[in-house]
Amino acid sequence: MGIKGFQGTSLLDFPGRIASLVFWGGCNLTCPFCHNPALVLDPETYPSLCPDDLLADLAERKSFIDGVVVSGGEPTLGQDLIPFLEAVKALSLSVKLDSNGLAPTVISELLRQGLVDYLAIDLKTLPQRYPELHSGPVAYEKLHETVSLCREASVELEYRTTCVPGWVDEDVITTLGELIDGTPLWAIQQYHPEHALCGDARETAAYSPEKIQSFADIASRYAKRVIVRGV
Repeated sequence: MGIKGFQGTSLLDFPGRIASLVFWGGCNLTCPFCHNPALVLDPETYPSLCPDDLLADLAERKSFIDGVVVSGGEPTLGQDLIPFLEAVKALSLSVKLDSNGLAPTVISELLRQGLVDYLAIDLKTLPQRYPELHSGPVAYEKLHETVSLCREASVELEYRTTCVPGWVDEDVITTLGELIDGTPLWAIQQYHPEHALCGDARETAAYSPEKIQSFADIASRYAKRVIVRGV
């Protein structure tokens, strides 16, 4: 596992900043509704990128980017993540990390070293259902540890939930809201099935925009700000 892709620039992935996107291959979940299945199931189909070359490219982009978004896959599995982010920060670039929140020890170290400026944590379904999202064991209690860490973190924080039928409904939004109560930002996202990892998930019809908005209304009881994406 390692750096597997470098894709242009984006504003959406790092709100308020123009950022380059860097992807890590591999994941500790195999969610049937995953929208980056090749990065999870077969990351070797992507060429591995040399960190030195990538950093040189980022240095050249410094004149028109504000930061780097690190996504995946699951970046916290990468043994070279911390030295890479140290080098990114040395370029005076901001860092946004996308994570499933199942590696609180790594996230804690990144926060301790000041290597992350914006943290986006996925909340996929009820924590006790996370073992259903993988063929191997899942220590879903680690998600609770990450949520506790985030309460004390002095970085920009976003939770996000993609509303996949069968995995997310009103009761799930309520339970997740109780878990993260008081969080500054919760993104409620529409599900787009066409690129899902599993065939059944690709055939699952998305919720209506009105249903997504009803989930956002519930979420607003728990988050200071709620945004809807993908509708």
